[in-house]
Amino acid sequence: MLPYKVLKFFDDVTSALVAVLLALLAVYAGYALWDNRQVYAAAEEVQASLLTLKPQEGGAPFAELRAVNADVRAWVTLDGTGVDYPVVQGKDNLTYVNTDVYGNFSLAGTIFLDTRCAPDFAGEYSLLYGHHMVSGQMFGDLEKYQDAAFLREHRTGTLLLPDGACTLEVFACLLVPASEEHIFRPEHWQEDVSPLLDWAEGEALCWETTDRPQRVLAMSTCSSAFTDARTVVLAAIQEG
Repeated sequence: MLPYKVLKFFDDVTSALVAVLLALLAVYAGYALWDNRQVYAAAEEVQASLLTLKPQEGGAPFAELRAVNADVRAWVTLDGTGVDYPVVQGKDNLTYVNTDVYGNFSLAGTIFLDTRCAPDFAGEYSLLYGHHMVSGQMFGDLEKYQDAAFLREHRTGTLLLPDGACTLEVFACLLVPASEEHIFRPEHWQEDVSPLLDWAEGEALCWETTDRPQRVLAMSTCSSAFTDARTVVLAAIQEG
């Protein structure tokens, strides 16, 4: 049997190591919280500056927004949510995943239009992507549309384009895997969105229309519901 002093030495060393480990974990947790706050604060700062450039009657013209970034295609707003952002379209679908409208690195990225969609939203199906942020920024609020009552009460929005404004009427919310080709192969539906709508009605968590819109805007963001889950909100694009 080991002498008492030896046992006490090992106990003291073990206690010290545990204390150091706990201290390191506390430091890491504190840094992670600080880092998350920095990401959200940066996103808020960018949005605040962009809102001063939001095209509107009697306000900033669309040209001012495009002077900041020529890739800007539109401005999307969903009433009663935090979705109120410019929409860009990059050279590929990775360009703006971690880049803000000003071209700076940003974990929040930018709301962007799939490169396979018409840049003027003239096709029958347009697909937007945005990060899900727990603060509700970017497309974080899309998950609220999984609640049928919320969807019924928040169906309106606006899609501002360089040549005018379109109204948005939200009519459905789906939860799909990232590999779902009906949603994520927009080139299939540019000239006829009807087959997509037939499929979506049977798959939707919420569906609030009996009409078949001529043009559809899909908005996609990540979900924690299952591995590679995506929340997708569908809205009819109507001429203003």
